[in-house]
Amino acid sequence: MEYELPQVFKHHVFGCAQQRPPGHPKGSCASRGAHPLLQRLDQIVQARGLADVGMAWTGCLGFCQAGPLMVVYPEGIWYRPETEEDVEEIVQSHFVDGKPVERLIMVLQR
Repeated sequence: MEYELPQVFKHHVFGCAQQRPPGHPKGSCASRGAHPLLQRLDQIVQARGLADVGMAWTGCLGFCQAGPLMVVYPEGIWYRPETEEDVEEIVQSHFVDGKPVERLIMVLQR
């Protein structure tokens, strides 16, 4: 039997919050400042009442040296925000205005 699931969110953000020990060869998004950025993202989404934007903190997304990272679905756009202003721009431009922030998009290769 096939199920059709409703689209719950217009945008669903998965933000890497992986924390590895200091000096770990892979590094981690948390050691590169992911937690404050993800907290700010959550604050902005809540403050603006963007009920159509879901957010989940995740473990490793697999590109540790590029972090901090987040991926936005359904578009599958990978962002590497470095500042709270970057996060604010992603919310306004991508989530509100529907225009991805080109300068923050990461093109990742394995």
